[in-house]
Amino acid sequence: MSNEQTLAHSSTVPGPHALTERAKQVLSIEMEGIAAVRDRLDDHTPDAPLLRALHMLVTCTGRVVVTGIGKSGLVGRKLAATLSSTGTPAFFLHPVEGAHGDLGSIRDTDVILAISNSGETAELNAVLPAMKSLGAGIIALTGGMHSTLARLADITLNTGVPREACPHGLAPTASTTAVLALGDALAVCLMELKSFTEKDFLRFHPGGSLGQRLRLNVSEVMRTEGLPLLPETSTQAEALHHLDKGKMGAVLLLDADRRVCGILTDGDVRRAVCSGRLNLEGAVTDIMTRSPRCGSKQDTVAVLLDLMESKAITVLPIVDENQHLLGMVHMHDLLGQGNVTFSRS
Repeated sequence: MSNEQTLAHSSTVPGPHALTERAKQVLSIEMEGIAAVRDRLDDHTPDAPLLRALHMLVTCTGRVVVTGIGKSGLVGRKLAATLSSTGTPAFFLHPVEGAHGDLGSIRDTDVILAISNSGETAELNAVLPAMKSLGAGIIALTGGMHSTLARLADITLNTGVPREACPHGLAPTASTTAVLALGDALAVCLMELKSFTEKDFLRFHPGGSLGQRLRLNVSEVMRTEGLPLLPETSTQAEALHHLDKGKMGAVLLLDADRRVCGILTDGDVRRAVCSGRLNLEGAVTDIMTRSPRCGSKQDTVAVLLDLMESKAITVLPIVDENQHLLGMVHMHDLLGQGNVTFSRS
């Protein structure tokens, strides 16, 4: 049976002409949404939200932390990857993971890019005050100009659209397209502000294509110097000091033969506090994660990235066949802070 016959065999299924017209209507609605966002950018004064946001981003000496839930989160992941590959170090932070320890990766030099169409996403708004208390600036991308998110943000960019393309007005369609387009506009403007050249682009894309980048060996991107390391005989106080100074969100614990026997993360500390096991004079072995997951130098970037995303791991030790430490990989390195950038197509 042909496609046309399949679509036409039931009276409840729209015919080919109706489907084609519906597809064109969806594209028109999404174009309408982008046009609405574009037309709000006519303010050229220094106090214009777009220009203030670009100033905050271009003067950021840390990283751009993109955050959001659901479809906004998916758009945020793409935006973080685009920023990273065009000269602005960025990574995506899930708000729920942030509430459970990952806020430890945020510094006062970072800028938060928070995405929510309504501006009333409870999980997102719950962590923003904590992010703000850490000293990070907050830029909101939202259609809710009088929302909780807008009130919490230092700068708000209006991404509201006249309507969604979904016939029920429920599924995020035109709204997510508008945010994606505005995010691309921010990235391109930052490229120009930073004089980001074709040579710079190639430096961040050493393989020339996504497939080639993912085939890079871990040994080409892992960190080998200045690692947060301690002997397993250390106290919890010593480990917490290293955790705070190391700026990787984790400390590796090694035995006398330099084998990885444990890891202490921000999440481990949180769990120790909640369970009453934190004792600064006590042994770090009482609160560390024993036998942590590790990568090998034969692994590719793609293998490690899939492992880290699936297990919600941000730091991974790289070891040899005898568990001797060779280096460490942080998710931020894979997402653009180092020489490799990654984006899902």
